[in-house]
Amino acid sequence: MANTHQVTMLGAGLIGMFYTMTLHGARSRDRVAVIYSRSQSRAEAFAKEWGIPKATNDLAAAINDPETDVVVIGLPNYQHVEAVELAAKAGKAVLLTKPLARNAQEARQILEIVERAGVFAGYLEDLVYTPKTLKALASVRAGAIGDVLWVRSRETHSGPHSAWFWDKELAGGGAIVDLGCHCAEIIRNFVGKNNRPVEVMCWAATLVHPIPADDNAIALIRFENGAVGQFEVSWSFRGGMDLRDEVSGTQGTIWLNHFLRTGFEMFTAAKGGYTAEKAETESGWLFPVGDEVHELGYVNMFADMFDALDNGRQPMETFYDGYVVNAILDACYKSAASKRWEPVELFEWRASEPAKPITVHHEMRDGLALVKEELMHGNQLKQILCDQSTGKIIERVIEVK
Repeated sequence: MANTHQVTMLGAGLIGMFYTMTLHGARSRDRVAVIYSRSQSRAEAFAKEWGIPKATNDLAAAINDPETDVVVIGLPNYQHVEAVELAAKAGKAVLLTKPLARNAQEARQILEIVERAGVFAGYLEDLVYTPKTLKALASVRAGAIGDVLWVRSRETHSGPHSAWFWDKELAGGGAIVDLGCHCAEIIRNFVGKNNRPVEVMCWAATLVHPIPADDNAIALIRFENGAVGQFEVSWSFRGGMDLRDEVSGTQGTIWLNHFLRTGFEMFTAAKGGYTAEKAETESGWLFPVGDEVHELGYVNMFADMFDALDNGRQPMETFYDGYVVNAILDACYKSAASKRWEPVELFEWRASEPAKPITVHHEMRDGLALVKEELMHGNQLKQILCDQSTGKIIERVIEVK
């Protein structure tokens, strides 16, 4: 018989709702047995809505409940260290929402806590588990687009729901911490997790909102083998939540659109109620999402986490992955301040094998390297060639009969 797990859910906000909806819906044999919220009334309302036996505003009591074996942390960033410490001390498996921490120093502390305790730990980075991303990653690993050269990841919307996100001290930053953490780990998965992030160039600014944190940013991440990642994040994008990824390789390209313009469009002159997260409007042209928790990766994410726990293996996303992401984001903030490339500083680089080098094989034509070949109008084959000894570029047109 498959294992079943009783879960303590920390957090009764949006993320706690998505997590509970997923656990009670997909695997169903795993159940939330205890819900914690800082507000007792909120905890009780959440418990009633989702059929949870126990509700409490006592963090330690929720974690130490004798009937649960897994703690899922969906709390604000500034509470992560405390919650992980309590869960590890209780000897329970701990699953922690993104980002792992407010910065790399805290992330390392969290990583060391679970490793010292020897408890199972999984990093809940849902966007690498979306159905489209998993399919795309399988294609990349099968060599469908050759060697990955460049990955672009974009997450933009009109801003988070809760006040703590907007508080630079409580969150550890602004849009970079909130959204860039998703993008950085999506990029790492496509370029290969054995590919060390080396340095970052980042622009960040507060363009719209009256807050000290960043609400827009663009970053470049250079990896050990020469591949480049690019992310774009914004809390001022209007029109819903835009989640897109692009992957360019030596032999092909992948475009992914996860949340907008995915084939489900609806116009309504009335108010139709909730459509999708951060949709902003209830009328006009809307872009509904058929199965929100599946499209956002929660179903595959929890399936992987509990399967890994049951079978004694590491999940696809570990606390070390979360630590590396925090280190990348720290470098982003340093670069945004210095206006220079800044190194990604890691206390330790863990890779099972060296990064795969980018390999390009140039075709030769009469001793010249072929740069590009294209059939033009009039059945003319145009070749752009390079003399490797001099660097001279040569154009040649061949009549195709």
